[in-house]
Amino acid sequence: MIENRKGPRIKEMHITPIAIVDPPLLNAAGLHAPYALRTVLELVTEDGISGVSEIPGTADIDAALKESEKFLIGKDVFQLNDIKRVLIENFGIDSTTDRGLAPWDQRKLVHIFSSVEVACMDIIGKVTSRPVVDLLGGKMRDMVPFSAYLFYKYEGAGGALEFKTDPAATGWAAARQKSALNPAEMVEQAKAMCAEFGFKSIKLKGGVFEPRQEVDAIFALYDAFGKDVPLRIDPNALWKVETAIQYGKEMESVLEYLEDPVRGQTNMSLVRQALKTPLATNMCTTSFEEIPKSIAIGSEDIILSDHHFWGGLRSSMQLAGICETFGRGLSMHSNSHLGISLAAMVHLGAAIPRMDYALDTHYPWQSDEIIVGGRMKFEEGSVQVSSEPGLGVELDRVALEKLHQQYLACGLKKRNDEIEMQKVNPGWRFEAVRW
Repeated sequence: MIENRKGPRIKEMHITPIAIVDPPLLNAAGLHAPYALRTVLELVTEDGISGVSEIPGTADIDAALKESEKFLIGKDVFQLNDIKRVLIENFGIDSTTDRGLAPWDQRKLVHIFSSVEVACMDIIGKVTSRPVVDLLGGKMRDMVPFSAYLFYKYEGAGGALEFKTDPAATGWAAARQKSALNPAEMVEQAKAMCAEFGFKSIKLKGGVFEPRQEVDAIFALYDAFGKDVPLRIDPNALWKVETAIQYGKEMESVLEYLEDPVRGQTNMSLVRQALKTPLATNMCTTSFEEIPKSIAIGSEDIILSDHHFWGGLRSSMQLAGICETFGRGLSMHSNSHLGISLAAMVHLGAAIPRMDYALDTHYPWQSDEIIVGGRMKFEEGSVQVSSEPGLGVELDRVALEKLHQQYLACGLKKRNDEIEMQKVNPGWRFEAVRW
């Protein structure tokens, strides 16, 4: 006989949009705004136990999250399957048809459920006195490795005018303000970031300049760091198939993997057949529904997951099992984020059975934080897995309110890198394929 025990039930939901200072980083979609938007969700149970999560922020997703409140109040935090069922019934299943054509993921259900699931698991961990990694099956490693994430960028540190530069800054704080628009400046950025955080691998966000310049930057990094530091480049699917094959062959001897050189699974499979270098993606295979075709045509070797976009932590573990079954590598995608998201990534990264590739993170580019104790620490490019109950982080409510006021003051409601680029380069337009 199954015993129907009552678990902690959700009494309150607190949804707080925040704006965090973001440098003027360049990418295929344009230019980062002076602030990146995040949304912090806090669930509080009838017993006063709090759980938190953090997701990419937009006004539309915030409104949908607020709408979900009436369906979630009173729900048992342990009953995540029921919570997901209720959300699907009221919000529907996200379409993945246009995901690969969009500069970033704007699906509602995956954002809502991933935020609710992480906050619930934070509560479950506190109730059971276990870290989230144990709720995912247990710890496979004590330290989770991350990769340096390089960006072409304009001079400045982001934020309001008074924060754009700090002449007194030293080390990485100074380097993150400097421009990086050519191979030599990119090498300097990499040296400063690796010196500060100890990263053992390097990724270059491409799709900004014509391929020759970006490939030259990869070889400049190889010359500076040598063969023992794995290199990756991500043109964000802006290259044509023939371009990807041409430059992919040139970089075969120096790349750990080539990420999304072209757009769509079919084009990726054509490039994959022509190159020895593994292909990675967070654009052509972005949902479970897309995996069968991916396997059938061989569109990539590595999937870059993201618990914010794959439906939460447990779904990401399911993805890890599928990747292992079909011989796919698995790593993680990142976006501008703070410590709550990083903590969730670390717990997930610690639970994944195989970790062949260091994870992405934008964290070095951020200067704000909303967790007690300040910014999380990297040791030799890795973050130690917390053994504290839940995520192992607590909200700094003073910092949260400050960043919420920053959100209200900055006026941004969603990310639009094209508009930001047009402020610098009038007439600039995002193109799905450029070279």
